[in-house]
Amino acid sequence: MDIKTKIEILKNLKSNLHKKDFLLTWEKSEDDLKAILEIASILKHMREENISPRVFDTGLAVSIFRDNSTRTRFSYASAANLLGLVVQDMDETKSQIAHGETVRETANMISFLTDFIGIRDDMYLGEGNKYMREVASALDEGFEKNVLPSRPGIVNLQCDMDHPTQSMADLLHLKNEFGSLENLRGKKIVMSWAYSPSYGKPMSVPQGIIALMTRFGMNVELAYPEGYDLIPEIVELAGTNAKNSGGSFKVGHDMCEAMKDADIVYPKSWAPYHIMEQRTKLLKNKDSLELTNLEKEALVNNAKFKNWEYTEEKMQLTKNGEALYMHCLPADISGVSCKEGEVSATVFEKYRINTYNEAGYKPYIIAAMMFANKFENPAFVLENILNKTNSRVTY
Repeated sequence: MDIKTKIEILKNLKSNLHKKDFLLTWEKSEDDLKAILEIASILKHMREENISPRVFDTGLAVSIFRDNSTRTRFSYASAANLLGLVVQDMDETKSQIAHGETVRETANMISFLTDFIGIRDDMYLGEGNKYMREVASALDEGFEKNVLPSRPGIVNLQCDMDHPTQSMADLLHLKNEFGSLENLRGKKIVMSWAYSPSYGKPMSVPQGIIALMTRFGMNVELAYPEGYDLIPEIVELAGTNAKNSGGSFKVGHDMCEAMKDADIVYPKSWAPYHIMEQRTKLLKNKDSLELTNLEKEALVNNAKFKNWEYTEEKMQLTKNGEALYMHCLPADISGVSCKEGEVSATVFEKYRINTYNEAGYKPYIIAAMMFANKFENPAFVLENILNKTNSRVTY
């Protein structure tokens, strides 16, 4: 499909993304989500055709990472640069936050010439998405009181509830792998817990997957050992989404049973809901001794489920023995990155390049979120860019 055809599809979507933050996928309409996918696809196509989609001549895209990151950090920087913005990473250890600067102050002080703020805050259960909304409220006030010339848009780069840039990149990957969103209807995707020799991994990826894929008529199965629950409200939301879309949603506790006849598998470790609750309390209280004890306890419990590894044998249970393997990366690869982990080395190697392609959609998804926030009629702007055909590389 050429760029012009994609733009025509975008024109027919009734999205409402202009000047709206992107914090949770379930706050967005189906047309909103489809618009992001189309814009991302168009921007990717333009890059491949050597067309520059720079729509900013100056401006900052500020990033706030309160947890470590490789893919999302560089995806955000790439997305901002693609559109013509300069990235400024905010290191909180070098700011005045330690001296008592409030969220309201910080949000305004970093935003005078800023168009977007990307935030990753996934360490504290019940706090990450809340913090993003506190920043949003402070920006609203700054703009209303004429402190800020424009109100920067916020992009959720991962919080305690959702990882929308990841799940949307995953959805675009699936759309392209299976040919269309319509072709995803009735396909079985298994979001499964998998063993990891580490503890405290966020729940936002599995939560994001079950909340998003159930909106497109897929048969979603969530599998995990007893006790490795996710946030109950998001699990309930996934069930509601499945009913509304004509798909299905099932929760099970047997990895092998879940893998049977799966079209897509997503084996990924996460920390149990109750562990994350305890961890958050201890982190807030800076109780290092109890944090160490909690980690030991969690790792001992993880070790009971080393058989929750995605192997050649489990792959053979899937449809035709070759379900599409997905992962947000980095995966815990048995015998490679760890002794025992989420996936066997042979299975991961088979799908390794495919997971790289999966990750490659994220910069375009983030750029699409920025683009849709900035322009009321993104199709019109993209059409003008196409007509001008400015080359990205000139020689």
